[in-house]
Amino acid sequence: MTTNERSPAAPDKESPAWTTPSPWTAWRDATPARIALGRSGDALPTGELLRFGWAHAGARDAIHAQADFDALQAQLQDQHWPAPPLCVRSQAPDRATYLRRPDLGRALAPEDAQRLDELGRASADGFDLCLVIGDGLSALAIERHAVPLLSALRSLLPATLAIAPLVLAEQARVALADDIGQRLRARLSVIALGERPGLSAPDSLGVYLTFSPRVGNTDAQRNCISNVRTEGQTPAQAAARLAWLIRMALKRGESGVALKDESEYAVLDDASPNPRQHGDDE
Repeated sequence: MTTNERSPAAPDKESPAWTTPSPWTAWRDATPARIALGRSGDALPTGELLRFGWAHAGARDAIHAQADFDALQAQLQDQHWPAPPLCVRSQAPDRATYLRRPDLGRALAPEDAQRLDELGRASADGFDLCLVIGDGLSALAIERHAVPLLSALRSLLPATLAIAPLVLAEQARVALADDIGQRLRARLSVIALGERPGLSAPDSLGVYLTFSPRVGNTDAQRNCISNVRTEGQTPAQAAARLAWLIRMALKRGESGVALKDESEYAVLDDASPNPRQHGDDE
């Protein structure tokens, strides 16, 4: 039985007469958070225990599921990006190892590292932008939201950007984009991957942007866009914010704590300078 959808047998939120309701019950219509659960004697009502078990199973399924990268690659090819997407793997050989050894998810498998090294050397000036899609901790997140995110993003990017081939990364952690971006000689890397599932959001996508990707970068050098999903920050909204961050990171030559997200106060237009006129740090 899959847990991607609500069980048809899941109980509703109405409490039977023998359950003591919470005074905050009306707030449940405003949030998916687990609030105002009520009680039955000294314990939670049976319905709430069942709902908790269902949500927990959904989170576990999202973490252990294998992403369908073949289907994802086909969908992205239909968007006609400048080059066909590339599929790579981290050094984690399987899902179980990936979950136990986060460090292996931050480095490319040797054969893929060599392949990206060759591609980077073949580009005379390197690339302005490297876009990576990784499974992360929720394959469900990228299967639902990665393609809509990139579709919305593409029309917002300046036509002058030199974009590397899209990279689809299996068993990926956030820092894998540093390894990928450095080998492709990219000025800026962006990775979108599944966030750690919660009990109300097993399909949340996170997006991380890093100027001058290098192995050993810290989280302080990244900007993060979180909770990308239909019920949270929609892919279209996240794409608009990401496009602004990309333009500003390339213009200012910085990201992370040095680049404050002010996208809500800015208007995207085509008047920004050519990214390469500010110099290249390669």
